[in-house]
Amino acid sequence: MEKPLTDQELHNLAMNIVGRKLEEEGYEFMGVNSKPKKNPQFICLKEKQLHFIVVRNVPFPEDPLKYDAALMTKIKDHAFKHEAKAYYAGVGLSNAEDRSFPVYLNEEYIVDYNGLIEI
Repeated sequence: MEKPLTDQELHNLAMNIVGRKLEEEGYEFMGVNSKPKKNPQFICLKEKQLHFIVVRNVPFPEDPLKYDAALMTKIKDHAFKHEAKAYYAGVGLSNAEDRSFPVYLNEEYIVDYNGLIEI
């Protein structure tokens, strides 16, 4: 039986995708928050620079490069106080068989992720 992923599971999947990429790029995790409404999701250190990263699962057909400007302005202000850089990481996730279907547990999916967007 096909079981659609919940919003939290989709968010966790998006975080895992971004987290693996950050690891590959040499980021050190200082803090991780997997609650979608608690920002930022990742607080990382790289080359002695602090980075605040907001991760969002973006459902198809929405554009994973578009972000909530008001939220990201707040994050940028918060980052500035901590001498950190602020980033947005939008991850588009869709069903590989038919993009109009939900993403199902243990089924193939398409990832549309283009890396961090500095705010």
